[in-house]
Amino acid sequence: MKEAMRTGDADRLSVIRLLRSTIKNKEIDKGKGQQLTDEEILQVISTAVKQRKESIEQFEKGGRQDLVDKEKKELAILQSFLPQPISDEELRIKIKEAIAQSGATDAKDMGKVMKLVVPQLVGRAEGSKISQMVRECLGQK
Repeated sequence: MKEAMRTGDADRLSVIRLLRSTIKNKEIDKGKGQQLTDEEILQVISTAVKQRKESIEQFEKGGRQDLVDKEKKELAILQSFLPQPISDEELRIKIKEAIAQSGATDAKDMGKVMKLVVPQLVGRAEGSKISQMVRECLGQK
């Protein structure tokens, strides 16, 4: 935040302030003086990223290019705070490990697999992509 203030990057400063505010609100919701864990903070950032992507989609449908550009800038800033995205191959390996660990055999057991995989991949892969690949892997068994 200090760096954004020094360089005069108003967009970055605005996103960081909004993110800090959201994190603070989550801490208040969590309870008396408790701080969020790193995983919970990554979840907050991931949620903000998802919101921006949805906004971009809606603004494009509405023909509001000015708002699309603004949301894309914010999206890029938020993504800089997330870990590197996981490759499809790495994701498939993680899912197969979770399938073996949970003993899942078909699509009915998808919840068991998701419960193991999603916490490991917070901020590294979107939930929709994870669920799609879990379905594919369970379908192959």
